[in-house]
Amino acid sequence: MMRPGCVLVFCMCISVFLHCAISQPPTETDTYTECTDGYHWDPQTQHCKGILTKDINECETIPEACKGEMKCFNHYGGYLCLPRSASVIPAPEPPKPIHPSLENTASEPFNPCPPGFEPQGDSCVDVDECEQDSHDCQPSQQCFNTEGSFSCQCPDGYRKVGTECIDIDECRYRYCQHRCVNVPGSFSCQCEPGFQLAGNNRSCIDVDECGMGAPCSQRCYNTYGTFLCRCEQGYELGPDGFACNDIDECSYSSYLCQYQCVNEHGKFSCVCPEGYQLLGTRLCQDINECETGAHQCSDGQTCVNIHGGHKCVNNRSCQEPYVQVSDRCTCPITKPGCRDLPYSVVHRYMSITSERSVPSDIFQIQATSVLPGAYNTFHIRSGDDNGDFYIRQINNISAMLVLARAVNGPREYVLDLEMVSVNPLVSYHTRSVLRLTIYVGPHAF
Repeated sequence: MMRPGCVLVFCMCISVFLHCAISQPPTETDTYTECTDGYHWDPQTQHCKGILTKDINECETIPEACKGEMKCFNHYGGYLCLPRSASVIPAPEPPKPIHPSLENTASEPFNPCPPGFEPQGDSCVDVDECEQDSHDCQPSQQCFNTEGSFSCQCPDGYRKVGTECIDIDECRYRYCQHRCVNVPGSFSCQCEPGFQLAGNNRSCIDVDECGMGAPCSQRCYNTYGTFLCRCEQGYELGPDGFACNDIDECSYSSYLCQYQCVNEHGKFSCVCPEGYQLLGTRLCQDINECETGAHQCSDGQTCVNIHGGHKCVNNRSCQEPYVQVSDRCTCPITKPGCRDLPYSVVHRYMSITSERSVPSDIFQIQATSVLPGAYNTFHIRSGDDNGDFYIRQINNISAMLVLARAVNGPREYVLDLEMVSVNPLVSYHTRSVLRLTIYVGPHAF
């Protein structure tokens, strides 16, 4: 680089030339000229030169020179307290100057230019110390040529203190959204679990774990920084928070189903015993085989529906000395054997459930014909050996059969309900029987 300077004229005296050379404007350099106590600045070596013979290592001589989390670094004429994560690149020892008596001034040509310049023809040009490797920058530093001098700069992530490069703790400036990890000359940002670094390598954005194969066995809901697993109806979340386990609804209550509860995956169902069908989802209803035709009764039989099944009864059920007259059996008074027997017997059939609440009216008896002036009484003639029933007379022509005690099935009763008619004015006395067959079902429904 050419710079206007003094033109050498043969007739000019040396003193004028020197005055002209010294009058060059000074150039600023990026170097420190202030030294710590015990040292002074040596412009020739561009270093702090010790007045004392030996530097004192304060890090060893001063107890607890640095407090807290700070670390002590010794340097020429003092020491530094820096974070423990800091790195220091030490400067090489300054070259020892040659004793003045030993200097070989004869080998060095005379340079009429200011420091940092060299003559070129009639002008002084800048010396590129970086290119000529005549600088004293540390190996870790980068040399930049300046006009008349040079500067030593630290790599990115370091700052220059004296002649040393000290690591910059970028984490102090909170560059990272979550966590910062300082490393020599740089730093890195890390995110909390459930987040990932954004494109700027500093911010943290939420991770959609559900879209990345979260271990939820059924439903996955992404939330800020995490995710939640949820289960379908009929399942509950396991202890690990991921798996869904079937809920055994049947074990929680015995009232879910009228008959029997069957647990299934994610649900339950109710079943009914044979002879019943499901009413809705939980109740059981008796199947009337007589109406649906699902019976095996013959033409000479009558189908009687009962709880949980059916019965086939013969249409001709009269026994001697009774004869069949319409729907009843009668005993003619002309037959000697009929004198002590009821005049007529009518067969009826009914069915009741087990565990029926008591007392309970279950069957009403009604006289079909009544003679004028006759008094009628009703009672159980036979079939109630345990006293499970009783008769409550309503009026002169009707009475109610009452269940006195709760009974369980399957069970069958055959009760002869007798009506006695008496007319004392005409010496009239007759009896008729309603033979009632009661089937007790096996269940309470």
